[in-house]
This record gives sequence, C-alpha cells and structure tokens, in this order.
Amino acid sequence: MASGFFALLDDIAALMDDVAVMGKVAGKKTAGLLGDDLAVNAEKASGFMSARELPVLWAITKGSFLNKLIILPAAFLLSGFLPSAITVILIIGGLYLAYEGAEKVHEYLFPHLHKKEKPKLEELSEEEVLSREKEKIKSAILTDFILSVEIVIIALGTVGQEPLLTQILVVTLIAIIATVGVYGIVALIVRMDEFGAKLINLNEEENSFSDKIGRFLVSALPKVIKSLSIIGTIALLLVSGGIFVHNLDFFHGLFENIPGIIVEFLTGLVVGFVVFGLIKLGIIIWKKFKN
Repeated sequence: MASGFFALLDDIAALMDDVAVMGKVAGKKTAGLLGDDLAVNAEKASGFMSARELPVLWAITKGSFLNKLIILPAAFLLSGFLPSAITVILIIGGLYLAYEGAEKVHEYLFPHLHKKEKPKLEELSEEEVLSREKEKIKSAILTDFILSVEIVIIALGTVGQEPLLTQILVVTLIAIIATVGVYGIVALIVRMDEFGAKLINLNEEENSFSDKIGRFLVSALPKVIKSLSIIGTIALLLVSGGIFVHNLDFFHGLFENIPGIIVEFLTGLVVGFVVFGLIKLGIIIWKKFKN
C-alpha cells in the first residue's frame, strides 16, 4: 500500500518535471506573441475615465478567461480529430487582425477625410456612456479571442508529441499566464497616472524625490499609451502576417533573402488593406443596393 502511494508520488513528480520543462519551451515559443498581446490589449484597455479603468479591465480579463475556457477544449479536440481545421481558424483570425491593423494605419494616414470642425464637448447620458464602454469591451474581448487562439495553437504545437495530460497541463499553464500576466501589466500601465498623483501628494515638501517620480509618471502615461497604440498596430500586422507566412505553403521559401519580421509585417499590411478595401467596397455596394 505504502509502496503504491510513493510510486504515485514519483509519477506526479515526473509529470510536474515534464510540465516544467515543456512549459519553458512553450513559453519561449509564445513570448513574442505575448508581447504583441500586451501591446494590443494595453491600447484596447486605455481611453476610459479614471474611475472606470479597473472595472473595464476586470470585465475584459473575465472575457479573456472565458475565451480560454472555450478555446482550450476546442483546440485539444480539433488537434486530435480534425487538425486541418486549426489552420483554417488561424487564417480567418489572421484576416481579422490584418483588417484591424490596416484600418488603424488608414485612420493615421487619412485622419481628416471630412470637413474640419471645432471639437464639441459631447454630453452623453449615463446609458450612452455605458453603451460605448460595452462596445469597446466587446472589441477588446474579440481581439483577445483571436490572439488567444494563436497563443494556444503555438503552445500546443510545442507539446504535440507529448502525452495528452502533459499537453493539457502545459497549454493551460501558458493560457493562464497569458491572461494574468498580460492584464496584470496592463492594469499597472493604465494606473500610472493615479500612482504618480499619490506620490506627488505623499508629503508637503515641494520638488521632493517622490514629487519628481510622480510628475514623471503622470507626464509619461500619455506617451506610453500613444506608443502602445503604435506598437499595438504593428503587432496586429506582425501577428496576422506571421499566421499567413507560417500556415500557407505559398509563402514558404518565397522571400528567403528578406528578414522574416519584414516579410510578416508587409504581408499583414498588404492582406489587411485588401480586406479593408473589399469591406469598404461591400459597404458602398450595400448602401447603393439598399437605396
């Protein structure tokens, strides 16, 4: 009886060792994508009123956990019974990410397609504010879903030859880290100004060390958010381009002399603008048909 118990402990220890080793491998494989995930979601989670930042971020985090609960079982089932479907899902997700990235580039290049008007202070009811907030949350959760699919699939690919239990434990661990780690860092970023204000008010001395740090954090936040917006757009195009380059045979060996990161970015950009153009054309045709 005792020997069986200790044998079980040995098996559990061996399993944990395997999970730890494969977790490190999967972590390295998905590290770049987790960085992209952070940049994209930090940009998505910004722009809310100070009092609403943490509630909104918590809503997005809960949506991210729900995404993982949907994606993980589906990924294991598809990997076991219909592996070709995973590639199709990745391509569809890549098209969406490329479109979103191209749309942001278009808005940056052509910010004033309409007549310039003096900015007006828009008075919104509480219901309208909450409605807009919900729309941004939905958009953030949808983007998180697509990025989560890519993270889970890449992690699954690194442990594809391992026993099923090891696959489940490793990929689940990566998925949890992706949510807790990414949104934990995002929470720190969006609350920089609040922390800075507390440092400024920490004591009554003028121009103290805490005042300098506080003012630096307050002034740095807009720059951080703006830079994350740019990084997030680049990340969307890189992730989408990587999906196409690594999953479509057409691209294999096509641009061997060009660095991979440039190929992925340009691929995402070109595909994104093609999808963006087709959607705009479809909207125009639909409006004419409707009228």
